[in-house]
Amino acid sequence: MTLWRGGRLATLAGESGWGLVDDGALLVEDGLLRWVGPAAELPPEALAAHEVIELGGALVTPGLVDCHTHLVYAGNRAHEFELRLQGAGYAEIARAGGGIRSTVAATRAASETELLAGATRRAQALMGEGVTTLEVKSGYGLDAATEARMLRVARRLGELGVDVRTTYLAAHALPPEFDDADAYVDTVCRWLPALHVEGLVDAVDAFCEHIAFSPAQVARVFDAARRLGLPVKLHAEQLSDQGGAAMAASFQALSCDHLEYLGTDGIQAMARAGTVAVLLPGAFYALRETRLPPVAALREAGVPLAIATDHNPGSSPTLSPLLMMNMACVLFGLTPEEALRGMTVNGARALGLADRGRLVAGQRADFCVWDGDHPRELATCFGQNPLKERVRLGASQGEA
Repeated sequence: MTLWRGGRLATLAGESGWGLVDDGALLVEDGLLRWVGPAAELPPEALAAHEVIELGGALVTPGLVDCHTHLVYAGNRAHEFELRLQGAGYAEIARAGGGIRSTVAATRAASETELLAGATRRAQALMGEGVTTLEVKSGYGLDAATEARMLRVARRLGELGVDVRTTYLAAHALPPEFDDADAYVDTVCRWLPALHVEGLVDAVDAFCEHIAFSPAQVARVFDAARRLGLPVKLHAEQLSDQGGAAMAASFQALSCDHLEYLGTDGIQAMARAGTVAVLLPGAFYALRETRLPPVAALREAGVPLAIATDHNPGSSPTLSPLLMMNMACVLFGLTPEEALRGMTVNGARALGLADRGRLVAGQRADFCVWDGDHPRELATCFGQNPLKERVRLGASQGEA
């Protein structure tokens, strides 16, 4: 048993409020938080702690959860940034052979070793800003061999000291060798069982958009996932309202992500299903979008709000979860508390994980020690990294 004491804890206990505990303490045993509270009220079993770590007044929060990333890929698309500055739109670039298809070509040509090296650097950057749980999608292979290779690489990132959840996103775009989207969707469904048997898939995702797949096509992918007992999530309503969020909610989707064009029907369906809204301010910013996601309506409906980096080589090449928290406040109108919850407890909800995201007894001992006085600073002070120490399952991952 380890005792961490003398910190200012932002527990996020309950559904609102920071849950601040001054001069707080955490008892950790077997990777779990056994007790959390004021140091002056430590229980008798704290005397049995074999190690006592003094926090020196530092700020402590739950470990960050980045619930939407595309970390495994090859190549880069910096030239598309220049094209967008010259007025080209996301859909226009995609139709011209750029976008996702460009990354698919580079990723197919890369070895597993090359993919792992790139993904390792990216994962370490996220971990360096406090990420203890990370979601990684496939979707830059669009053939059986490369999709499997991407998922194997994603699994191997767990060896770095971060919890990795893998998502099958073969329904990301139509690959160049297919000219029939329905035929490709059938193929995507056929690939899934073998990947599931291999233990490579934790959830299934799709891109529901006019430049990708229709709600009816995505529903077929989700039916295949449901037959295997796999949860689903959706890239929904990013560029237009396709009704994808309502369809995904009918499958009890864990999350719907992007959501700039989400309408009232989709919001109500998500609220009924308990589906998390994952906001991706990095993509909104990089694509210079002007249509804001309906944050006030989501909030009013009681839909949990999560935030993620959406790291990818084209539309959100960021590796800073702290910057995403700031952007969520400045661009989308979240409060700093909502931003932190979006990167902790609600990020975990978006992955179907109830065992992390708060500093309360019984949760995983995943937490971060920061140089700061108040948790609001994490969303306020962009362009700097106040992380002092990242702790996963009670074990320090070293000083930042």
